[in-house]
Formats: sequence, C-alpha cells, structure tokens
Amino acid sequence: MVYLEFLGFIAGFFSTIAFIPQVYKTWKTKAAKDVSIQMFILYIMGNILWIIYGVIFEKPAIYVTNIVVFILASIQIILKIKYDRTDKTTLK
Repeated sequence: MVYLEFLGFIAGFFSTIAFIPQVYKTWKTKAAKDVSIQMFILYIMGNILWIIYGVIFEKPAIYVTNIVVFILASIQIILKIKYDRTDKTTLK
C-alpha cells in the first residue's frame, strides 16, 4: 500500500508542476490575453471536488497535490484578471 501511495504522489507531482510554466510565464511577461479563465475556473471546481474526495477517503496523494494545484490555478486566475485590466487601461 505504501508503494501505491508513493505512486499517487509522483503522479500528483507531475500534474502539479505542469501548471508552473504557465503561471511563471504570465507573471514574467505580465500578459494573459491568451489564457482561458473559463478553463481555470472549471479546473478549480474539479480540484475542490478532488480535495473533498481525497479527504473523505483519506488519500493524501489526492488532496495534497490538488491543494497545490488549486493554489497555482487561483494565482493564474488572479494574474489573468490583473493583467487583463492593465491591458485595457493601457489601450485607453
């Protein structure tokens, strides 16, 4: 069982770090016009459900990694909103 939990953490690790390049690029370039806010909102909704599922079934590999992805996706949404506003005020 310990090996299966480890496998879950490894899978979660790769799924989690997949978000880092997008968040970093948005933060670095201060541009997010091509980022889909709807996709990130839907993804966060799924994360919340996975977190609940992981807590109920006591699966740390599921809820820990999804909490981290939730944070990264939330940061991406905040950056999207912030930089979209900046773009609109710059165009005026």
